[in-house]
Formats: sequence, structure tokens, C-alpha cells
Amino acid sequence: MTVEVNSPIRGARLSTSHFLPCAFPLRCSSLTLSALPSLYIMGSLALHIVVTLWVAQGISGQFSRSSDLNGQCTYSFTVPSATEASCTEPGQAKSVIQELQLELSVRHKDMETLNTRLGLLEKIVNRFLGGEGPLKPSTGPQAGADLQVEVQKLRMEKDEWEGQRASLEMAYADLLKEKDSLQEEKLQLNQRLETVLQGQCPQVSDPSRTQVPDPSRTQVPDPSRTRVPDTFKAKDQQAPSRQVSRWGADPVGYQELKSELTALPASQMIPETHLANHSSETTRAEGTCGELTWIGEPTTYRKADNIAGKYGVWMRDPKPLAPYTMDTVWRVNTVGADIRQVFEYENIDQLIKGYPGKVYVLPRSMESNGAVIYKGSLYYPRRKSRILVKYDFKTESVAVQKELPNAGYHGQYPYSWGGYTDIDLAVDEVGLWAIYSTEKAKGSIVLSLLDSESLEVKQSWESQIRKQSVANAFMICGTLYTVGSYSSSSTTVNFAFDTSTGAQRPVGIPFKNQYGYASMIDYNPTEKKIYGWDNFNMVSYDVRLSKM
Repeated sequence: MTVEVNSPIRGARLSTSHFLPCAFPLRCSSLTLSALPSLYIMGSLALHIVVTLWVAQGISGQFSRSSDLNGQCTYSFTVPSATEASCTEPGQAKSVIQELQLELSVRHKDMETLNTRLGLLEKIVNRFLGGEGPLKPSTGPQAGADLQVEVQKLRMEKDEWEGQRASLEMAYADLLKEKDSLQEEKLQLNQRLETVLQGQCPQVSDPSRTQVPDPSRTQVPDPSRTRVPDTFKAKDQQAPSRQVSRWGADPVGYQELKSELTALPASQMIPETHLANHSSETTRAEGTCGELTWIGEPTTYRKADNIAGKYGVWMRDPKPLAPYTMDTVWRVNTVGADIRQVFEYENIDQLIKGYPGKVYVLPRSMESNGAVIYKGSLYYPRRKSRILVKYDFKTESVAVQKELPNAGYHGQYPYSWGGYTDIDLAVDEVGLWAIYSTEKAKGSIVLSLLDSESLEVKQSWESQIRKQSVANAFMICGTLYTVGSYSSSSTTVNFAFDTSTGAQRPVGIPFKNQYGYASMIDYNPTEKKIYGWDNFNMVSYDVRLSKM
């Protein structure tokens, strides 16, 4: 301890020092008391007391007197330490202090680095747990090169994870869309299944001119009698059926030629002549054939309720194969750019009520309404091509596809009403026929007898009847019959072309277009009936044939 007293006389200062055991071994503490000039006496008294105590304790000391740098007189009493052998030199103490400071700085930097890494790890954990907190800025000194490298690696990993996360999100969104689509399809199938199991559909009244046919299909037609069928109300319940299709409703796309033709006697148009390309006769079924002599009034079975049913095809199979019967009815709406749905009805009553038993979806689109049902299969021209398709209902697959050589298609040689009716298939007692035209025939009707298994052309004939000058055509017993107008309420079957002789002759059998737009006319050789589609309405006609 050092006690200093500044003397007021000539700026003198009195100081006493006593080295006692120090708390820190390298440095001794000192206490300096400076008194004002008025307290000089108290300082001297204190000094005297201290010296007296040292003498009483047996501590020997040295007294010295000197001037400091400021010229003041300083009195010092020095005594040895009771516990320390020697004092540390100032240079050594300074060196030790610097080492301690360096070590402290290193530890401080390590602590800052650890805090930074800990913050990064916390951010990663938060991100995995769903959090997105920003990094807390470091409050310490600038991180070293190793810390920068670590941060750069973490950023690269972050970018990679973000990319993977975006990819997974896109894949997840696609899966959700696919799931929704499958659920919707499942719902549609369940609804259809419930409808079939219940055997009922909600009916909506439709004030149409639909007529119920006579239950007896074997009634002999009598031109002198007029049959007045009972009227009824029915509406096609197609909503459940259409849900089966994956293609949905298609935009209306069809060809329609607004032409009106007047039926003229054949003698004024084309002279009777023999025009067969082949001399071989067509084989006929004995006892079942004859020439068409009469067509009865149309009987209406039902009316389609939307634009897709303005044109169409409906019929029974003249030679059905199990599990189908003569009662099974088939129907196709043919307005649209993608005609694929075929409706099957158990019988005519189910057609009238609008309850299809099954809906088939064709793998290839149909062109217009030139299709026929024959021997358990649907035969139809494929869309925008001259390829004929045989679709097997039992296997629900395409059995055969075959190109009809040189046939015009998709609006080249249609009937007068249009509708892309370039290729029209027909069935009669002889077999399966194709009615079409070629560039070589210059638009005149060409007939080809087809093999129903392979769709190969067995024999062909060329007539001089312009295909675009007639509204429609059908085959009976190997003879082609054409209809003069599709819109006139009272038109005629105006031409007949016999393939057995190659003879073409005029006829004038009355034919009634009750609804003013007959787009389909086909003959069923087993029932001896003509099926027609007249401006949304499904109709049939009884016919009479003369004996051979």
C-alpha cells in the first residue's frame, strides 16, 4: 500500500508504500490518498500512525525522498512482501496478458462460428418442419473462409431442395387431377349401374307425334286400310348413357346440302339399259325375294331430344348372333365430329322409354349414318377415309378394317342431302352391300357386294344413276332402289337397278317423308321392313314384294 500526501509547501507530496500480499500474483495493488493543503496535518498524522504500526509488527522498511517528473517532493516508505519472493517484471506481465487476450479472442471467434452454424441448423430444421424463418445476422466479427464455404454449400443444397420441391408439387398436382378424373368416372359408372339395377329412369313428357307400333310384326300390309297408331309421350333419357363416353359431347360438325329435287319419271332422265360390269348372277334366297311394289305409311317409335339426334341410324340385326336376338335394337346418333357411341336396347319398348341396356364406345370414329348391323357386328365407314370397319359387339373390338378401293369419301359423292354420305352400307337377302361412287364412275352409283367376314369386294356393278341426284338408296333382293327427295312429304322411289341382269328401270312407288328430312333409309330382310330416320324421328315402313 502506498500513501501519498502532497505538501502545500513548494509543491511537496508525501507518499507511503506498503507491499502486502496481493490477490493477483503478478501485480500489486496500490492506494493513493491525496489531501488538500488544509488536510496536510491529517495526512502527516496518518503517516505517523502507519509507521508506528509497521514498527510494532516488526516490519522493517526504508524511507526515501525524491522529486517526481513534475518537480514535486515525494516521500516513500518501502517494506518487503511477507508472502512474495519476487515481483514479476513488467515485460513478462505484458506478454502474459497479450497471450491471454489472444486466447480469449480465438475462443470468442469460435463461439461466434458456433453460434452461426447453430443458426443455420435451426433454419434447416424449421424449413423441414414447415417454417421459413430468415437467418439471423451475426453480431460478431466477420466469419472466416471456412464459414463462407459452409454457407455456400448450404445455399446450393437449399436451391437443390427447392427444385426438388417444385417438381414434387407439380407431380402431386397431376396426381390430384388424375384422382379427380377417376373419381368422376367412378361416380358416372355408379350412377349408370344404379339406373340399370333399378330399371327406371325419370321420364319427361315430350309432346311428339310418336306412335306405338302394332304388337304383331307379321301383319300383312293392306294399302286400302289406314292404321292409326296410339300416340304416347316419351323422351330419350340419354344423360346416363352419355356419361359412359370419355369423349363427352362433341361440337356439331356435319355437311348438309340444302337442295330440292323433283322426282321425274326415269324415262325422262336415263334410258333403260343394261350396265352390269360383271355377267355373273347374284345368288338369291329361294322363296323370299321379289320386286318392291308398295311401301306403307311410316310408324314412329320415338324422337331424339337434341341436335346430335337430327340424323342417325337405328335397326335390328336381320341375322343376330347370341347373346343378341331379333328383339335387340341398335341406335347411333350421327351428328358430330366424333361419332363413337352405339346404344343397345333390349327390345323396342326399352327404346321407346329411352332405357339403353348398354352403350358401346367405338375405338374409331364413324362417318355419317351409312352403318348397318349384321351378324352380331356393326359395319361402318371410318371418319374421313374410305376404310370400312367391322366392330364385333361380343368382343367389343374391331375385327376387320379394309379399304374400299377408289371410293369417294368425306363429301366427294354424297346423297343430295349431304351429311358426308359418300359410302352407304346396306343389307338384304343377298348379303352386305356398299353403295358409293368413284372418280372413274364420275359420280354415278357403284354397287359392291362385300364378304361380311373379310370385307373384301366380291363383285361390283356400275349404274348411270347420279348419286348426288337422289336423296337415299337401299337394297332389296339384290336390287338397288333410290328415293327422289329427302324433304318432300310425298316423294317416290324413282329408280331400280337389278344386279342380276344389270338392268336399270324407272319406278314410281310413293314414299312419305312425314317429318321433312329423311336422312337414313335401310331395309331389314328378315322383318321385311324399311327403317328410317326422319328429322329426329325413328320410323319404320312396311313393304310388299311381288313374287319372283
